[in-house]
Amino acid sequence: MSPAEPFADTLRRVATTTTAPEFTNLADLASATVGGRAIAANDDFFASKAGLVKAEPPVWIPDKYTPRGKWMDGWESRRRRVPGHDWCIVQLGMRGVIRGVDVDTSFFTGNFPSHCSIEAVDQPSAPRAAVHAVDGPPWTTILETTALRGNGSNFLTVDDHRPWTHLRLSIYPDGGVARLRVYGEVSVDWDRVAPPGKAVDLASIKNGGLFLAASDTHYGTRGALLMPDRAKHMGDGWETKRSRDLNHRDWAIIRLGAPGHVSKVEIDTNHYKGNYPDRASLEGVMAPNVATGNLAGMGWTTILPETKLSAHKRHFYSGMQLARMGPFSHVRLNIFPDGGVSRLRVYGTLARD
Repeated sequence: MSPAEPFADTLRRVATTTTAPEFTNLADLASATVGGRAIAANDDFFASKAGLVKAEPPVWIPDKYTPRGKWMDGWESRRRRVPGHDWCIVQLGMRGVIRGVDVDTSFFTGNFPSHCSIEAVDQPSAPRAAVHAVDGPPWTTILETTALRGNGSNFLTVDDHRPWTHLRLSIYPDGGVARLRVYGEVSVDWDRVAPPGKAVDLASIKNGGLFLAASDTHYGTRGALLMPDRAKHMGDGWETKRSRDLNHRDWAIIRLGAPGHVSKVEIDTNHYKGNYPDRASLEGVMAPNVATGNLAGMGWTTILPETKLSAHKRHFYSGMQLARMGPFSHVRLNIFPDGGVSRLRVYGTLARD
């Protein structure tokens, strides 16, 4: 970290420079990375419904065609010649409360839908085929019919704050949508996931962990630190640019899914071979209701003292290697001087009253 920009200033800058709505800082509940799937559609003639929840940003390949026409990265139905509209049902990878969506029509310029609406259900199993297209129950409208613009993001706020498991994206009358991002807060059944005495990964996105802010996110994917499974490649992690200063420190702040006592930490540098951090440390704070921009003023406590890292390796720390165990609501991963970490796991037990 540059002496000219201390941690508090950097955190304040990171927390206030986004141009997208605040809800986009939440987890994408529909992403294929966390198990989201497009399970049914009335028509995906030009582009498969599976593209709707792909984790990576949509791309445009000018000269790519299929036997059915131009290849498009997303979900696209054929041109309707009869009344009605098209729809696609998405099973969320994580049950949760939806705060907003992005109906992304990137690269759909003359073929995007003019409007959309979203309905939802909350149930353990997928909706039966007989109710896929019905109006009314079991579906609840969470986004009324709304106009869309082509070739870009359509950020839309959702005001219904009940948890849901499945969505139906309806498009009017037809056309293409590149991605559906469903931003919200994971609803975790802690009695089932973490009964008393059971240690779980409190930082996992599946357990409500959230990547809040970082000093630098030049490379990699925002939030990848908390994703399930090990990284697939070097772009599937958190990596900072080269600092050119051996005394530099980069950091990332994670809100744990619930406050807890830490018993084991894993720092995985998988795929980072010539660009892994030289050293790392982990700190924690108990401040469950503090806004991100104010975390710098809190009293951070060392959990894992500064320790040497190796390339392309899972590093585990527990017991006497941990200086403090909490409880903590947030952790801060520090890396020295810069580099890439693919996954951070913070195992612990819930801090129950």
